[in-house]
Amino acid sequence: MAPIVERQLQLPGSGILYDASRLRKPAQELFTREYWASRGSHVEVAGGRASVSFIRTEEASWVLRHYRRGGLIAKLLDDQYLWLGAGRTRSFVEWRLLAELRNRELPVPAPVAARYVRSGLVYRADLITEELPPSKTLANLMAELDAQAWQAVGKTVARFHAQGVHHADLNAHNILLGESGAVYVLDFDRGRIRARGTWEEQVLARLKRSLEKIARQRTEARFSDREWGWLMEGYAG
Repeated sequence: MAPIVERQLQLPGSGILYDASRLRKPAQELFTREYWASRGSHVEVAGGRASVSFIRTEEASWVLRHYRRGGLIAKLLDDQYLWLGAGRTRSFVEWRLLAELRNRELPVPAPVAARYVRSGLVYRADLITEELPPSKTLANLMAELDAQAWQAVGKTVARFHAQGVHHADLNAHNILLGESGAVYVLDFDRGRIRARGTWEEQVLARLKRSLEKIARQRTEARFSDREWGWLMEGYAG
């Protein structure tokens, strides 16, 4: 994996954190779909409440995500967060966590740039990462996975836990399976590195609930104690 070179650009009411090896000229417009569309780049919108955009140019393929709240509070604040300093913004924290995970050679997307825009006591935030190689979510592949694939998922989760990486919302939508059995993990918002403990069981329980929910919602999805057993075999090594 290419080394990440952290640089920070301070602007009036805003800041950008970026990898100088992947981005030479950080600017505010890089975090808007309109800018990319005006340059003739392919822009594909996805994600809940259209919060994710895939930006594809001749030079690079990036994923742009605008941070939005979930749950009931989203109706009041939507994309606003309490300002506690640049280093504690959601985007900067996730960017730095991804950089550390990449340095540890864990299968996560490379962070490109992160931004916050402050307005008084609140801020809004965005994150750009490199698009991963062709892959599909675990949620969309449940109908066709064999024992080896489920074991690969378990082994990957175990790799993260072995290094104390706590994913705050590990579910079937942010685990991706690529070619040749590769497994990736996405969305480390609110994630952190901590001492190993009972939180690992909680992460696994959350993942299992996610898989069970999808199996209930999609008749073609295949998930039972057998598939979970395969996953846990991989997790146990």
